Amino acid sequence: MSIAIQLRELDKRFNTVVVFDHANLSLDSRDKVGVIGRNGAGKSTLCRLITGEDEPDSGAIVLNPRLRLGYLEQNESFKPGERLIAFLERVSARPVWDCARMAARFQLRGDLINAEFASLSGGFRTRAKLAAMLLREPNYLLLDEPTNYLDLQTLVLFERLLAEFSGGCLVVSHDREFLKRSCDKTLDVERGSLTFFPGDVEAYLAYKEEDREHLERQNRKIDARRKHLQDFVDRNRVRASTASRAQSKMKEIDRLRPVSIEHPMATARIRMPGVEPRTGTALACEDLAIGYPERIVARNIRFEIERRQHVAVVGQNGEGKTTFLRTLAGDITPQSGGFRWGYGLTVGYYAQHVYSAMPDGATVTDYLISKAAPDVFRQDVLDMAGAFLFQGDDVRKSISVLSGGERARLCLAGLLLARRSVLLLDEPTNHLDFETVEALGRALSSYPGTIFFVSHDRTFVHLVATNVVEVQGGRVTLYPGSYDDYLYRVLKDAEDSSTAPEPTPASTEKPADREPTERDARKERRMRRQRLQRESRSLEGELQALTRERDEITSFYLQNPTAYAPQMQARLEVIKPLLAAAEERWLKLEAEAEELAEDSERD
Repeated sequence: MSIAIQLRELDKRFNTVVVFDHANLSLDSRDKVGVIGRNGAGKSTLCRLITGEDEPDSGAIVLNPRLRLGYLEQNESFKPGERLIAFLERVSARPVWDCARMAARFQLRGDLINAEFASLSGGFRTRAKLAAMLLREPNYLLLDEPTNYLDLQTLVLFERLLAEFSGGCLVVSHDREFLKRSCDKTLDVERGSLTFFPGDVEAYLAYKEEDREHLERQNRKIDARRKHLQDFVDRNRVRASTASRAQSKMKEIDRLRPVSIEHPMATARIRMPGVEPRTGTALACEDLAIGYPERIVARNIRFEIERRQHVAVVGQNGEGKTTFLRTLAGDITPQSGGFRWGYGLTVGYYAQHVYSAMPDGATVTDYLISKAAPDVFRQDVLDMAGAFLFQGDDVRKSISVLSGGERARLCLAGLLLARRSVLLLDEPTNHLDFETVEALGRALSSYPGTIFFVSHDRTFVHLVATNVVEVQGGRVTLYPGSYDDYLYRVLKDAEDSSTAPEPTPASTEKPADREPTERDARKERRMRRQRLQRESRSLEGELQALTRERDEITSFYLQNPTAYAPQMQARLEVIKPLLAAAEERWLKLEAEAEELAEDSERD
């Protein structure tokens, strides 16, 4: 199987909105393609057309007959009271021990695998759906925003799984870091067309910018040449001796046409409203216990946060990050102890799924005016709407017709217009395209107030965070290092867990009469060797990238020995242990692969 999916002259419209206009695309069976584009550009529509959930207005979608498409479902099909392991068995039709083994790859072990599906958090449900998809043994994956609600640990596991996956995939995601680590090709959905690029998202964005700059330079040269020729014509066309030459120059001017450059898509440019900067304590937690009457989530929480700090709240799904933010927001009552905000602070809260409860009958402008502080002028409201890409007639749109991403943008715009001195943001980047994510991150980085936020988007966290609070194992504590330090620990833990044995629940033991034969053992060794080789190749790419970055920083210091660059120095200190750990892991992989090769030769 070479070409897995083909789109030929595809047209799709929703009323007057053109989503695809004679779009063409060919996807190789082993291409790992990251899909980017603005909210509403047609990324999810593309997925629905490929799966057959929707139909094109004209054109054709051709699927290879050997294609086994794995699609990450957005809605769960679990039954009332169904346990996670039973859900996996039912939807995959695979033996229970296979289900348990796949679940373990996503760290769904112990009590989790026997928990009721309905009781799982959004992140664990997504893990379960990923496991169910892979149990069906697809050879091509179609993933529409798979990283929403996944914690950092699961993101790392998922990235490694995609690196090991031998087939191709089409991944729609707003998470630039995830796309960069998981996909080596890029598909841009924009203005009704599909642009395929044979490189990752970073290379594509650099190419796109360079191409635009090249066209602009070309047009400047054409404009300068036209002006020069026009000057000659103006000076010489009335003189008989030079009139014929002037006429020739006029023809040349007519032939000099500027290169057509599409007007760039609007980019969110978010300006934070004025909040009076103050010093002192923003939040003090005093023996705080959070949770619910029937269950304490974390206790003995003691720390203080100074004003103007931007705190990333991190931890695995289900540990209590949202519970912590809800407690700070006053949504739920502390179970014991307490906390206090600094004098004069006002709190604004953006909750997961809050955009789904917005008033459908209101317009964009009506909603923003209702949320704005009393001293905010109407022009400020319109400016903020424009910053979040609600321009022209968009401000008169009814909320009922807005997409999930548009509602999320609107809700965030309303929160900023309220001019709160403390912002509590629970997964604010979900459903936003990554350009808006990064625009929001840059704006929040300069916010003079205090922020507590939950996000698993690494680019966003890097832009915003000054401090880290970790929620883990019934504790909420100030993390002693930076976010980069935390990332390094997560990567190391994921690496250790990937080499640990995969436990099988007591209720799912494999029958004794199914013990693998020697032939099965040889096959398993061969498959493990192939997996090790794939992981080794992936790690080689990571080593090359880290080495290149280290060498660039070192070269900078050699060329600028007196330069003061604390951020570069800090990054260098992060790179060193990452590089050492990657090199150690690569050596282990090579040694294990070589040992398996020797075993195969003895067989």
